[in-house]
Amino acid sequence: MNAENGFFQGMNPKASFGFGFVSGVALAAILGLVLILTSGLSLGGTAKGATVAVAPSPAAAPAAGDVAAPAGNPDPISSDDHVRGAKNAKVTLIEYSDFECPFCKQFHNTLLQAMQDFPNDLAVAYRHYPLSFHQNAQKEAEASECAAELGGNDAFWAFHDKVFERTTSNGTGFALTDLGPLAKEIGLDQTKFQNCLDSGKYAQKVMDEENSGTNVGVTGTPGTFLVDANGNSQLISGAVPYANLKSAIQAAIGN
Repeated sequence: MNAENGFFQGMNPKASFGFGFVSGVALAAILGLVLILTSGLSLGGTAKGATVAVAPSPAAAPAAGDVAAPAGNPDPISSDDHVRGAKNAKVTLIEYSDFECPFCKQFHNTLLQAMQDFPNDLAVAYRHYPLSFHQNAQKEAEASECAAELGGNDAFWAFHDKVFERTTSNGTGFALTDLGPLAKEIGLDQTKFQNCLDSGKYAQKVMDEENSGTNVGVTGTPGTFLVDANGNSQLISGAVPYANLKSAIQAAIGN
């Protein structure tokens, strides 16, 4: 007779069954714990002394408002551009913008403040960058070019300012049916304006300007190039606070 048989031989049947049941449960619990620990490690869980490989984090995307070296220099200012501010400016801001962008509407006031504070040193140029998900932006951009055709640079900026003052942004904030009356309000011939707009003659110019921005690193609006007197440029992404823009202008003037 072995020891095991001797151990159980002295027990009554009920005690023997109970002991076997408890032993089985304990053994199952131990095996379950081993399986859980093994599975946890294989799924990336950590245990003391274990080495876990961690994948490197992707590089953070530049935050809105970052000032950075652009992918390229923007096209030089030409007679096709709409420019206002100082004639012999030490700094030029070339803004790629969208008439239905809420951040562009916000930044519009920032630029007005900058021109007020730097009347002899700053010029601002506007270039079109209508975003595809802003339904009215493309036609409003074309409309601004029709205003310029009929009334020159002053009419462009009058139209530009009125749209930003009145749009509620986000795609259809300024109704296309109000473009003709707005042209009349700023002193243009409404019929000629509407004919120009309906013809689509400036659609390609708007798209060309957008493409030129994309080619030098613009990915959203507003995307503003700060260009100093030596032609060095920085790309300012987003509607930065005025204090940030002012510091960048002052630094560029100092160069």
